[in-house]
Amino acid sequence: MSYRNIITIEPGKRGGKPCIRRMRITVYDVLGWLAARMSHAEILDDFPELTEEDIIACLEFAAG
Repeated sequence: MSYRNIITIEPGKRGGKPCIRRMRITVYDVLGWLAARMSHAEILDDFPELTEEDIIACLEFAAG
């Protein structure tokens, strides 16, 4: 899987921050939740529009 298929950047959305699949949820939102020790299951439960692949793409993006 490549994060390039999931992470999008649009200048007029969320200040141009990288977002997930054109939604208003940013990579930094997801990383913040993970840093706050939320599990993948908790994130997916709170944000059902996200997928496990979205979370992994955020991690890949941050590592890149």
